[in-house]
Amino acid sequence: MIALGAVGLLAIVVGIAIVSDRGGSGGRGLPARVGSWYYARAAPMSSDLEGTTTACGVRLTGTSLGIADPVLPCGAKVYIGFGNQDVLTQVIAVGPGSGGARFAVTPALAQTLGIEGTVTVRWGYPALE
Repeated sequence: MIALGAVGLLAIVVGIAIVSDRGGSGGRGLPARVGSWYYARAAPMSSDLEGTTTACGVRLTGTSLGIADPVLPCGAKVYIGFGNQDVLTQVIAVGPGSGGARFAVTPALAQTLGIEGTVTVRWGYPALE
């Protein structure tokens, strides 16, 4: 009977540790980033694309937050960071950014991150849920 109680207590402690670790992104309830940061060039998408539908099936609006990438599949979630901002977003379009950039970021995401023109961003993967 004592062994069962100990196993139950251990399960509670492990559960609390897992939930606390998932809040590791500033306590916002976002999954923690795993692994190292990678670095790549990124540039804002043209605002002329607003109203079009991407190859991923996403209709672009002025508030769309996402990236286009030539490698990652549609829907892949990634953290993109620039300056002191890190945003969890996803691949919503296929293709490279302009001017040799790997990522194209939507105008709304570029504004959120403070990106103007082509810049180097950090990116990484979120922990699986």
